[in-house]
Amino acid sequence: MSDVIPVSVEWLSVREEADAHSRSRPLARKAARMTRAPIVVHDLGSGTGSMMRWLAPLLPGPQTWVLHDWNHVLLDHAAQRASDSTGHPAVVRTSVRDVGHLRESDFAGASLITMSALLDVLSDEEVGSIVAACVAAGAPALFALSVTGRVDLEPFDPGDRVFESAFNDHQRRTSTGRRLLGPDAVTTAIDLFRAAGWSVRADDAPWRLDASQPELVAEWLEGWVAAAVEERPALEEWGDEYLRTRRMQLADGALSIVVHHKDLLAWPS
Repeated sequence: MSDVIPVSVEWLSVREEADAHSRSRPLARKAARMTRAPIVVHDLGSGTGSMMRWLAPLLPGPQTWVLHDWNHVLLDHAAQRASDSTGHPAVVRTSVRDVGHLRESDFAGASLITMSALLDVLSDEEVGSIVAACVAAGAPALFALSVTGRVDLEPFDPGDRVFESAFNDHQRRTSTGRRLLGPDAVTTAIDLFRAAGWSVRADDAPWRLDASQPELVAEWLEGWVAAAVEERPALEEWGDEYLRTRRMQLADGALSIVVHHKDLLAWPS
């Protein structure tokens, strides 16, 4: 799965604050009420541990976090500890694994299974495997920050919907034999949990970006347009012009962006 998740420590650091502001606290609080101490959380696609740093203070302790990611370089930066709601540090373990192939046995003793900004870069088969493992383990699942495919930019530009459509097609591309779910991932996961007889609640979790976050906005814009052009090469010249316009608006403090995401919480009924 490493070929389709081109992330870096720098990118994860740039986006961590926006992620923290966007994730659904109501769903996190509901998940907290479902857990009993001592808590064991398995976090999938942990990266540098931002989900742990955000969620651990909202959960009671004592806590143990098992961080799963295929990228050991990212996990090496997850050593920064987190504390529970009483201020006690959590125990952290790391697991270098392809999260798309985790099974029930990997979640033995789990109180909660989490992921953030991962669901939409998985295939149908991988999401099915993860849902099946959660259901078999009987542990509630809190999946955060999955893109819905909708982006709102101000001021309006005729290219907005064109690049949005091309980006979404890129998110649904087939890579090394894996057809990625992209914006369809949330609906797919919800349907799978409900088919298994579980309850599911979803909540909006939008990124709200503006000129106060110039580095994040610039990196997101570059990546968004680059993916659209990769999917539809005929957009390259337009993409260059579009980026020049948006960069000027960002520099002038005139640009704002809402990148829509969904969070979901699923639990045994």
